[in-house]
Amino acid sequence: MTTLLNEVAAILGCGGIAGVDEEAARIVRAAQASIPDHTDASRAMAEQRTVARAMAERRAAGIPLAYVIGLEMFMGVELVAAEGALAPRKETELLGNTALDALRSSGSAAPRVIDMCCGSGNLACAIAHHLPLARVWASDLTDGCIAVTRRNVKHVGVSDRVVVAQGDLFAGLAGFGLESSIDAIVCNPPYISQGKLATDRAELLEHEPREAFDGGPYGLSIQQRVVKEALPFLLPGGILLFEIGLGQERQVKMLFDRAKAYEDIRLIANTAGEVRVVSGRKCKV
Repeated sequence: MTTLLNEVAAILGCGGIAGVDEEAARIVRAAQASIPDHTDASRAMAEQRTVARAMAERRAAGIPLAYVIGLEMFMGVELVAAEGALAPRKETELLGNTALDALRSSGSAAPRVIDMCCGSGNLACAIAHHLPLARVWASDLTDGCIAVTRRNVKHVGVSDRVVVAQGDLFAGLAGFGLESSIDAIVCNPPYISQGKLATDRAELLEHEPREAFDGGPYGLSIQQRVVKEALPFLLPGGILLFEIGLGQERQVKMLFDRAKAYEDIRLIANTAGEVRVVSGRKCKV
């Protein structure tokens, strides 16, 4: 096992991957888990080495680790990760946990939640997992996101409480009768400007879908729409929460303010002191 770890770490190192020890360990574990239990020991070791080396070579070529392994942990929930949807990010757990805190303190026994721009369905599945009485509607535009979200809803075992819809933002939820009934809307939208995607963030587009990152000329195109289009769905006092890019808190707060329909607008920072979530509640009157 130690020899295989060293082999995998060496391949990752040649590819310029940071944190090779941790990633090598995850690859070796994933390769081991891929071998059927009934395989005899000598054959199992050989197959594990073959699988692990192939995974390491894909990772060294720049493929995101989550895609290479095919799984990713998010908020303590194991999720499928596959090309076509953004791989779940650790930083998005701040948005998910902030939403959970708000829902638990809302007093709603069976909260109703929308995960807008759901991507892989990570927020929808995690919220449904941690709140067993919650109902969640997950929506996105692309076929890739919808396919991965449906896989995750089944994988996590929340098919009875998570509905997957496809469409242009809230248009995908038309006909579900959700108006004025939603306790919380979480949204991790694309928030990188087109200029940055063409220059210093261009590497993001090599392996993950452009739709997951392209936030328009200023990185705020989706937020501008969601702030307005969320209102008919939220209950009075219902909360809308965004993940944002670094330095976007002032602009996103301004979007809430300009709508003149939200109160209790909050800026939530991570442990490094960076504001990465902005939330606002629909006015009660």
